[in-house]
Amino acid sequence: MSHEAASTQGAGREEDTAAPEAARPVPFRGGGFTHRRLGPVAPIVFLAIIALWEAGSRAGIISPIALPAPSEALGALGDLVTTGMLWKHLGASIYRLGLGWVLGSLVGISVGLMVGLFSLARAGLLPLVSALFPIPKIALLPLFIIWFGIGEGSKVATILFGTFFPTVIATYGGVDNVDRNLIRMGQSFGLSWLSIVRKIIIPGAMPAILSGFRISASIAIVLLVAAEMIGAETGIGAYILMAGALFALDQLIAGVALLSMLGLAIAWLIGRAERALLSWRA
Repeated sequence: MSHEAASTQGAGREEDTAAPEAARPVPFRGGGFTHRRLGPVAPIVFLAIIALWEAGSRAGIISPIALPAPSEALGALGDLVTTGMLWKHLGASIYRLGLGWVLGSLVGISVGLMVGLFSLARAGLLPLVSALFPIPKIALLPLFIIWFGIGEGSKVATILFGTFFPTVIATYGGVDNVDRNLIRMGQSFGLSWLSIVRKIIIPGAMPAILSGFRISASIAIVLLVAAEMIGAETGIGAYILMAGALFALDQLIAGVALLSMLGLAIAWLIGRAERALLSWRA
């Protein structure tokens, strides 16, 4: 063996022994873009905005005629609690919102599943949904008042009608996005049509359905306020309308704060439902 060949083999052995020492463990990169929970961030941002608002009001930078201080709105909320009107307004709004949103969501999911699963329903109902969805639902409130009266029926019908369409679209869109290979696999294993729908299609469409819930809940709150501003004596919308007519801006801001808290509560409930129903994604 020549001197050059021996030195080449020796260098190769040195590289082989040095390679494991120089190797570094590769971090696991299969997290799937999982979000970390940063609980204190949202309250800190919210409190910082409120503090800046209060400081600007006390310093005279923000005119009380244009925008009252948060402390004044808090005082208006305290008056609502003291007089007992808070629960009266809030109870009426939650009843209308809950009834209209739940009924609209149930009917919307049913129609969305029909559109997603049956060709006849898609051909007959999808053009109708596409034609009626862009219509401003509050514009139909006078028609609902004629049909259902000035009482609760017209308000619930407005919320139901506005909730129905985004739920239908989210549901059949979720059904369309289910992996067809999973459906074919279920068919190859001899699962019945109902079992495939219950075990494959509905769980696969559930993320889109729950996302539709978030959109429809926001639309429902907007329609609730608009409906309560027409022919309602109680409710958050009626309270805001009365405050605006009296130029009581502290009460108006208090009513808006109630709507925000209502929206946060609904978002929290939907988030809990997502963690319970979509635990299989973890």
